[in-house]
Amino acid sequence: MQQKTVLVPGARDVEATLDAPEDGEASACVVMCPPHPQHRGHRGDDRLVAVAEYLVERGVAALRFDYGDWDEGLGEREDARNAVRWASERYEHVGLFGFSFGGSIAALAAASVDVELCAVSLLAPTAELEAGLDAADALADVTAPLQVVYATRDTTADWEPVVEAARECDCEVVELDADHFFVGRTHHVAEAVGPFLADAC
Repeated sequence: MQQKTVLVPGARDVEATLDAPEDGEASACVVMCPPHPQHRGHRGDDRLVAVAEYLVERGVAALRFDYGDWDEGLGEREDARNAVRWASERYEHVGLFGFSFGGSIAALAAASVDVELCAVSLLAPTAELEAGLDAADALADVTAPLQVVYATRDTTADWEPVVEAARECDCEVVELDADHFFVGRTHHVAEAVGPFLADAC
């Protein structure tokens, strides 16, 4: 796997890691949103890395980015949209994935970005963010194939409204026996999320 650090331009320049196949050939890229930056969330998150490795092995690139300065979800949503735009200028197909706070950001970005996405996957997303942004409501505006993966023993995130909204939208919903952080289950995360994104993109 090739890895390089790239700068995603925008009002808030952010750094990202681009994971790509060894031959550098990929027509699709999945942008990955990390968990809450105020709770040590970053682009090296184990769940993001596990899904990225799964995708790269199947010829799909992954862009794992860090957020800019904390902005209660508003600036972070724009960081995600800018990352999607960056990827769309370089790849034919672009997908979006996020974990926890990042799952909410992925939903909000997917509902409002000016790029057609091939797929969106949300892992343990929470319904509402500090700025009053509602990820559950955003699902109705996501036009790409959508997957929501949640943990049955998750007592950290308010995931139920997002799962309910996903079912109302007739989206794919996957249940995993795990806690919010999927401790000891990152390979299960990759096996649940990876095929959905790889097949769609």
